Amino acid sequence: MKKILLIEDNVDVRENTADILEFANYEVMTAENGKIGIAKSIQFKPDIVVCDIMMPELDGYEVLKALAKNTSTASIPFIFLTAKTNRADVRMGMNLGADDYLTKPFEEHELLEAISSRLTKNEFLKKKISKNLEGLNSFLDEASAYINMESLTLGHTLKHYEKKDIIFWEGDNAHSLYFIEKGAVKTYKNTSEGKELVTGIYSSGDFIGQLSLLNTLGCYVENATVLEDAQVAAIPKGDFIKLLFENNIVSQKFINLISNNLIEVQTQLLDMAFASVRKRAAKALIELHNKGLITNVPDTGMAIPREDFAGMIGTATETAIRTLSDFKDEGIITTDRSRRIIILTIDKLHKIAERG
Repeated sequence: MKKILLIEDNVDVRENTADILEFANYEVMTAENGKIGIAKSIQFKPDIVVCDIMMPELDGYEVLKALAKNTSTASIPFIFLTAKTNRADVRMGMNLGADDYLTKPFEEHELLEAISSRLTKNEFLKKKISKNLEGLNSFLDEASAYINMESLTLGHTLKHYEKKDIIFWEGDNAHSLYFIEKGAVKTYKNTSEGKELVTGIYSSGDFIGQLSLLNTLGCYVENATVLEDAQVAAIPKGDFIKLLFENNIVSQKFINLISNNLIEVQTQLLDMAFASVRKRAAKALIELHNKGLITNVPDTGMAIPREDFAGMIGTATETAIRTLSDFKDEGIITTDRSRRIIILTIDKLHKIAERG
């Protein structure tokens, strides 16, 4: 049963509205002013808040501001219930982050429809998406209900890429966002000296090409090549733009979905500028281990070319090999007959990554 917090200072309106909601099978908590309403929101964590604007102690605007500042209540849907009909007042509430508003007096169906709509959208935002093609297609199917059933390409299929195949070249027209269902993909840039700078190694559940699609030049800003046979789905740029800009609800969910490791990329760039090679190598090994590309079991995972590993940590291949040899001598890693790196103690790698 969904929980609703109703904050309303008028006794008759509060009781009548609570009755309507209870008859609709909601669990209802009430508060007679904004101050009590904030306390109950923090204590009971309702699924939605319905709040009057003009109240003693704290008005509805102050309630909304307070809940927005608290991490435990910031994501709760918020509907204003108000006798104010001035457009500026309504706009102020929406600008503060309210999800909807109802003008008193209201019809019973208007209240129930507004609450049902906001709860449905909030469930969509909170729903976890499986990092596979089925999960992606499920998300697109649900997202189409908020955009336009006919405007999105649904039911994406996979294309098979073999090792060393190129998915896109830097400078090519950026026409698709790519989702990796299976395998491993490397993105890299060529420096003016002819060397490769590896910008990322991606595996199942990752997206590539996001930043390129937002590039004002309309071209891919890096190269993408397959490290291990891959199954990849392409999402057309037109769908990408619609998902990103056409509906705020869908946009929030989509950004969270495709932002897989942008923070990691930023951290990697900072590490290249300031961290030691040893620390960068440890972090890279941890990242590869977390992606399942290297393991602690011989003859599993994939053999990472040493030049690619060097590109990941921004150093010469010889330096990367020497650092890996040091880790091997220290009993942190070993290699199998196919030159796959085997992690012997992940804890020691974490200590190096933290302390250098």
